[in-house]
Amino acid sequence: KKAWAEVVGFKAPDAVGKIAPEIKPGKYTYQDKEKYPGFKELMAPEIYERFNPGGPPHAGNFSELEIIPTKQYYYALPLAQATMKYSGAVRQDDQGYMDYSTYQAGFPFPRPSGPHKAIQVMYNWEKRTFFENYYAVQVAIGYDKNLKTDFQGSNLAWYLKLRGRSIIPPLGWYDDRAQKRGETRSFNFLQLSPRDSYGNVTNNTNFEGLNDYDQFLLYIAQLRRVRKLSGTDTQDIAVGQDVIYEDYEGFSQKLTPTRFPYKYEILAEREFLFPSCSEDQSEWISSKGYEIRGQKFERRPCYVIQMTQLDKNYVYGRRLLYVDAETFLYHCIMNYDQKDRLYRVVYPNWGFYPGIGSYYGYYFSGADYLDQHSMICMMYMQPAPWL
Repeated sequence: KKAWAEVVGFKAPDAVGKIAPEIKPGKYTYQDKEKYPGFKELMAPEIYERFNPGGPPHAGNFSELEIIPTKQYYYALPLAQATMKYSGAVRQDDQGYMDYSTYQAGFPFPRPSGPHKAIQVMYNWEKRTFFENYYAVQVAIGYDKNLKTDFQGSNLAWYLKLRGRSIIPPLGWYDDRAQKRGETRSFNFLQLSPRDSYGNVTNNTNFEGLNDYDQFLLYIAQLRRVRKLSGTDTQDIAVGQDVIYEDYEGFSQKLTPTRFPYKYEILAEREFLFPSCSEDQSEWISSKGYEIRGQKFERRPCYVIQMTQLDKNYVYGRRLLYVDAETFLYHCIMNYDQKDRLYRVVYPNWGFYPGIGSYYGYYFSGADYLDQHSMICMMYMQPAPWL
């Protein structure tokens, strides 16, 4: 905890409490929004709208919450040490894109600053670390606009960080192949249900080159064949879910000046009220209205990043991300289409292992505002040193 505070230069409890100070730790219901108008200022628009009783058209509302004192979060000591050792050497070009030859390990920009501050925040997310190797079990449930279940799937996933490893051996590059090919990470997603998708596997391998296309493969179990997909196929809908493949973990789109480039801006730097990183997994889904119950919220220092798409051929015209300034995890992503209509939204309940300084996706709630569909994903992730 001490090392991470030195890395980012502050502790979250010291950076909050100035906006709507009348809203103090305690239990609240949606009816308190009239009594405390500061809730609207403290919450991102999507979160504020979800602070209501469950009911159509979207699952994932919450009618009650408990606000707890803001906690200091941190990463594993080896990751903090790698960040302190290597971050000062990372360089950017005149557009703000990172020179990957100058990156070694850790978070590249632990104290974002300067004219390219917004893209620095996004690079910190790109270099996120969930155990470096992880294995995950996921259940995804989809709901139509009447909250009738229309999809239920279960999946297994396993992930390897291939470059910049500082926690689980091998450190640095994962192997000679990854170093030779410039591979940064690889992710496999195996579908177990529904039955017509059983055995299908999606593989995505990312490359460090700014102009390199990532490798996107699909194993089709019924055909027993591997299909190599093109770069534009990553905009396809993930089966039964309200996300595209580039929405993996919320945001996995490559930061590049040539393939669907963005204009990066910081719209705000201030505190917001978001779900606390769960340590006891006490949240649950009610059968009536599919509300999320048992949520704890806390004030979090955040960057509000706006990414405006410069290529009109991309599915999203702009993306709005609320990124935690202490952990570099996002709390909410709002995606707008090319007509600037709110399209897809996702917000997570992160989990936290305090003993090892690691995070994991626990609950993900998502909504499609154009077809009035929603989903809730429940996930269990664990370190996988055997991978």
